[in-house]
Amino acid sequence: MQSCLEPTYFLNHDHPDVQEFAESHTRGLATDKEKAVVLFKVVRDKFAYNPYDINLEKQAMRASEILKRDHGYCNEKAIVLAASLRHLGIPTRLYFGNVRNHIGTSRLEKLLQTDVLAFHGCVEIELGERWLKATPAFNAGLCRRLGVAPLEFNGEEDCIFQQFSDDGRRFMEYIEIHGSFDDMPYDRFVQELRKHYGHLVQTEGKHYRFNELQA
Repeated sequence: MQSCLEPTYFLNHDHPDVQEFAESHTRGLATDKEKAVVLFKVVRDKFAYNPYDINLEKQAMRASEILKRDHGYCNEKAIVLAASLRHLGIPTRLYFGNVRNHIGTSRLEKLLQTDVLAFHGCVEIELGERWLKATPAFNAGLCRRLGVAPLEFNGEEDCIFQQFSDDGRRFMEYIEIHGSFDDMPYDRFVQELRKHYGHLVQTEGKHYRFNELQA
């Protein structure tokens, strides 16, 4: 259990910026459940989901570095949430799986050449002696544009991808589970990206910007 509380290379909650972020949003809250619920929503909406700006440099994937930006993709947002909760003494782990996106934008599918989102990350949080999954990836504004309700974490049950959109169409489904990790498994992450997006990702430690495809 101690390993789920300690700072790591990527979940570097020994950094003052991570500590300030966690504390500033939870002042006055009494319980771990309250703190986890509030921080989930803050991370979900403070950082706009952006899969078009991916920096694979290890330094850029640390929680303290991600906090300098106003956007992030699923793994970056999970890293920030997990690091913040650990600073508050709430055990967390990172959880990864491959997800099929049934309502993905044609622009993103064109870029990736698949509807599979590889190595999607979320957070496992221990509350009340139970491990709960929470996915802060999609901010509320994006969910509205996609026609799905934003995920709401209540601190009592899992909060993972919406299976269906508001009109009943299938939205997301897990197709492969990679499991739980105490820190970002960087080498495995890059390996999985190469496997699914070899036309994009040839080497680690590179900044990939695809913002021109968003226009």
